[in-house]
Amino acid sequence: MSLTLRKIILLTIIACIFLVANIMVVTNWLNNNGAPAFAEHIKNHYLTGTAITIIIALLILLTNPKTTGKIFSFSRTCPVCDKRLAGNSNYCSECGSKV
Repeated sequence: MSLTLRKIILLTIIACIFLVANIMVVTNWLNNNGAPAFAEHIKNHYLTGTAITIIIALLILLTNPKTTGKIFSFSRTCPVCDKRLAGNSNYCSECGSKV
């Protein structure tokens, strides 16, 4: 992990702590700006049951069928011919494409 990544993580944690410490100020600010009324309007007019069902179906269809069920995979496949690659090779032995 690089030093830059550690700094970003630390700053994110500090920002989250400040946000949680001032949660009442943030909620009052959102309430004064009309965020709950806007969210209610969006929910009533645009997020019907059919829309939510279509959104969920599209999210399911967007997943790559080759990687479903494989969270951690130690074997690689060629993106051209889908042949399993052995070892740490940079070229596919079947079709010759660079991996």
